[in-house]
Amino acid sequence: MHSLRFLSAGALVSNAELIKGNLGSVAHNLFPLLFKASYLQEQGEVLHDLVANWPLKELNIGKLLGKTIDHQEDISSRACSLCLTSCLTGLRDYVLNCSSPYAKRLKVVDLTGLKDVEVQLCNCRKTMGRWARTELLSKICYDLLVEMQRLKFNPDVFEISVDVLTDVFVTERSYELLVQALLMRCHCPLKIRCASFRLTDPSSLLKFEIVHNVRLEMEHLHMLFNNVHFPQLTSLTLPARTFDVRRFTPEDEAILVGIGEKLSQMTQLTELSLAFSTLTGRIRKLLSPLKTPLKVLDVSNCSLNHVDMAYLANSLHSGSLEVLDISGHDVADLYPSTFFKLLNRSSYTLKSLVLEECNIQDTHINMLILGLVPCRKLEELKFLGNPLSSRALKCLFNIFIDFPRLRYIEFPVPRDCYANDISYPIGEADLSKFDHQKYERIAEELNMILLQAKREDIKASTPIFGGYDAAIQETGNELGATLLKSFRDALESFNKALQEMN
Repeated sequence: MHSLRFLSAGALVSNAELIKGNLGSVAHNLFPLLFKASYLQEQGEVLHDLVANWPLKELNIGKLLGKTIDHQEDISSRACSLCLTSCLTGLRDYVLNCSSPYAKRLKVVDLTGLKDVEVQLCNCRKTMGRWARTELLSKICYDLLVEMQRLKFNPDVFEISVDVLTDVFVTERSYELLVQALLMRCHCPLKIRCASFRLTDPSSLLKFEIVHNVRLEMEHLHMLFNNVHFPQLTSLTLPARTFDVRRFTPEDEAILVGIGEKLSQMTQLTELSLAFSTLTGRIRKLLSPLKTPLKVLDVSNCSLNHVDMAYLANSLHSGSLEVLDISGHDVADLYPSTFFKLLNRSSYTLKSLVLEECNIQDTHINMLILGLVPCRKLEELKFLGNPLSSRALKCLFNIFIDFPRLRYIEFPVPRDCYANDISYPIGEADLSKFDHQKYERIAEELNMILLQAKREDIKASTPIFGGYDAAIQETGNELGATLLKSFRDALESFNKALQEMN
């Protein structure tokens, strides 16, 4: 439902020249209305002019695009490249614009309310995700300093100070540009502030993610923790292969213990992701020093053994876990009793469980049901990549209908949809080589189980190539280059080893 005011604003912004010529006559309280109307129509020129002459103290894009009295639709998920480029270049020109009819009152620009989604509803269909926003904002800040030196000295420009709050996403390619912008922040009118760095002090950082294409080894992490303290940190995500116990020396064991001690000093830490690190037999050394129970733990593909699973099942963390990802471990065959003890201990709090590629077979179904039944607060269950037949899946779905809070399920393509000689885990090249018609029939039968039980609130799907990840989607090319480099390094090491043998 659109108000008459919003319809009028839409008609006005459709004429960019009219807006440009009469912007000085527009009341301050109409700027937010015109901003959303312009964004909806993808009027880049109008958006640029509005931001370049913004008369208010705050420009919060998430709030401006969210639900308002005049326009009920929330369009903050439209990270439109055209619109956001216009906004950020308008912000640059806000600083340089000395002829604006309005006084420079802007103090805060907030970009954190933007949501990155898989399908963009804007007409241009081009998105500007966190990484691209970080890169463009860094470039604008750097270019602004260069432009300020080139232009005739204007003292008014140097009095402008605008905090730009954003979710910074850095990769190897954008690292140097961002560092330059941050190092010169004290001289730049536009001051980049990571949402968790509003006080420009690492001690206030709440969430720290080091993602797929950053090569961080254990020694680097130890050095970081020795030099920077994170007392308020609540969430830590480390990249793949941060730890690899297969090549540990006695000195490495001491470093691992040291990292565990540093983690123990993060008394607010409740979320930890160690995915794709090889931690066989060492998980206790990292987690036992922690004084605060973890609520979120990702140990997928960490090559955990029976000792690790026994520790997790008996640790202080098991009774507080809300999200657990233990994918890539043969839980039913290698350590069934300790794994199901872990499930039982966490059953009072567990909301999300991920068991992808855990070699769960039809023979394990009764055991799995016994383990899951106590988890009455479960809201999300993902078990892609397991060799389960359609019969076993139907058995599970008849159990799922009794989970009162369950809302989302990711289930595997039934084994009987693949060729008889398929082996698990299935390689990416063979993932889509199944009988699609048979799968559709089985998926319909599974959904019918939910419908007949009046559980339409449960969404069940099979994203065979994984769910949407905005970060990977946006930096996929860079990730590919990183993987190729890692593969090349591995080949070189292998070749060197062969030469040494000869």
